[in-house]
Amino acid sequence: MCEVIISDGPAKQTQANRESLRRRPCQGRSSAGYSAVEMLLVVTMAIIMCAMAIPTVQSAMASYDLSAAVDSVKGAIQATRYQAIMHGYPYQVAFNPTGNTIQVLSEAPPATTFTNVGAAVPISPEAVTLSAATTLQFKPNGSVSAPLGAMTFSISYKGTTKTLTVSNYGSISVQ
Repeated sequence: MCEVIISDGPAKQTQANRESLRRRPCQGRSSAGYSAVEMLLVVTMAIIMCAMAIPTVQSAMASYDLSAAVDSVKGAIQATRYQAIMHGYPYQVAFNPTGNTIQVLSEAPPATTFTNVGAAVPISPEAVTLSAATTLQFKPNGSVSAPLGAMTFSISYKGTTKTLTVSNYGSISVQ
């Protein structure tokens, strides 16, 4: 460390005091900055911590992607049921496991068959897997039936599966 001298004020300064107040160069290593070894240690520790966090982040992202797909399916079921109740005629929502899409259909009077309402919509941008092709039919009174598939089906993504169960009156539970 460098020696620091404190003066008693300008009145008592002599030539010798002024000389001793001049800055003397520090002996040894400068305390400013970091050495290459210190920087290498910090960078190595940061890389190790990032490597440990990557699996956790990937698992969390997969969980979020699966939850988003489940929410998309739940929203389609609820919206289609509300459409049937609001318009007063039957609607269907079809889940296609091959294309991972949702298609809404309606049977507006005087029609006797269901026709597409808009285009098929992807369930998720990620490659989720549906357990089976399922079509849910909604009557104007809000009741639900499954003319194709079952009232219970699963959605999987990267080894995690969530099962959706639709009650006869449109209540959806996820497990």
